[in-house]
Amino acid sequence: MQIPGPIKSALANIDGEVWLRFLIALVGLALAFFSAILSTVARESGNFAATALFASTALLLAGTVGLITVPYLARRVAAARVRDALDFEVTREGLAYLGVAMVIGIAALNTTNNLLFIVLAAMLAAIVVSGLASAAVLRGLQLDVDVGEIAFAGKSFIAHIKIQNPRRWIPAFSVRVVTEPKKKKKKPKLHWQKTEFVFPRQRSWLRLTDYKLARKAPTEDQVRRIFEKPVYFTFVPPRTTAEAQVELTFPRRGQYSHEHFQLATRFPFSFLTKSRRINLKRDLLVYPALLESEDFLTLLPMITGEFTSMARGHGSELYRIREHTPEDAARFVDWKATAKTGALKVREFTREDDRRMRIVFDNPAPGQVSEEAYEHAISVAASLAWHYTGQNVDLAYAAQGYSGAPFMYVFWVYLALVQPAQGESMLDCLPVSPDFNVIITARKPGSIPPSLQAGSYIIYM
Repeated sequence: MQIPGPIKSALANIDGEVWLRFLIALVGLALAFFSAILSTVARESGNFAATALFASTALLLAGTVGLITVPYLARRVAAARVRDALDFEVTREGLAYLGVAMVIGIAALNTTNNLLFIVLAAMLAAIVVSGLASAAVLRGLQLDVDVGEIAFAGKSFIAHIKIQNPRRWIPAFSVRVVTEPKKKKKKPKLHWQKTEFVFPRQRSWLRLTDYKLARKAPTEDQVRRIFEKPVYFTFVPPRTTAEAQVELTFPRRGQYSHEHFQLATRFPFSFLTKSRRINLKRDLLVYPALLESEDFLTLLPMITGEFTSMARGHGSELYRIREHTPEDAARFVDWKATAKTGALKVREFTREDDRRMRIVFDNPAPGQVSEEAYEHAISVAASLAWHYTGQNVDLAYAAQGYSGAPFMYVFWVYLALVQPAQGESMLDCLPVSPDFNVIITARKPGSIPPSLQAGSYIIYM
């Protein structure tokens, strides 16, 4: 006998383990119920031993069924949906409203006035309606966050947050994109701290290991957030997308991220705040600040002067204008300078095939320089890489832990994440190269290797 197709597909979709556990639970509960009836009969007949036996058996069977079936079914339930369905928070307005409802309820119980009971029922129904309406507003909404790819410390840029309402008829009102849920402040915890008992304190004749009870400050979340404030959407019509532009400015370089976002609303009565968690991970790497101040601009002529002096030749970039010599060709004569000075002048150019520069960042040990000086040095390195990348210069980079890739953006990623670290100075293990070196270091001038002083420009942190 051949089984029809629909029945065969239905049987294939049946979960055998679920039905097995269901049957075990059904048989177990039936035996527990039968044992409970027997314990009641034994108690009525005065047989206390049989009563205890049957009651214990019923309790044991019920507990076994609970341990076998309840955890398994709990794991099969969509925990995220249950959490989203029950994610409500009572607002201050809602607390005041509940306080008034409690007063009316007490008055209704004391006076047995039917009108007060009707008013209380209407107030409680309004809270239920508020929760249902808030859940209906957030159901089906889709969120998209675009933070871009490039951001610099201290420079503002625009991020885009979009809410799409794919529903056909239901609009969304008063929706907030919450970037960081509220966290309860952790209280300092007591712990035993190791100290030393000294007696007397002036002479220290006796020293013993001692312990004292102290409060330990709670550890703070080290993850830096991209968004600090919620973004509000007043109205999102059906089958449309609402977009908000958020101006962001990061004071420091480094990695910023968000693991998830939340959509929240107080519609319609502000008694409850309904939230829905959306797992939407966003990461943003903030590069070091690019300097534009006069302190940085004054470095460029000095670096360029020393750099081009090592690469004088027949390129296209002007190196200098000097007096004419008999060996100079006539095509290099600068007639404007000759007319102004009355003496024959010629131009000298740099050699384009030798325009090679290496930026060396000598990462110092912790505490060797101040935080402000360290961040300024990183900004100088990033700004030099940006400036000379557009000057037709073949750049290379060197630093502790750097991969050595000759790409500016790879070097920027290194500078965005680098921190002071113990280790050997970069200047002691710098590979020999014919490139012109721009060295950024915290070492003293007298400790720079003599081999690096020639053909290098050194910037001290």
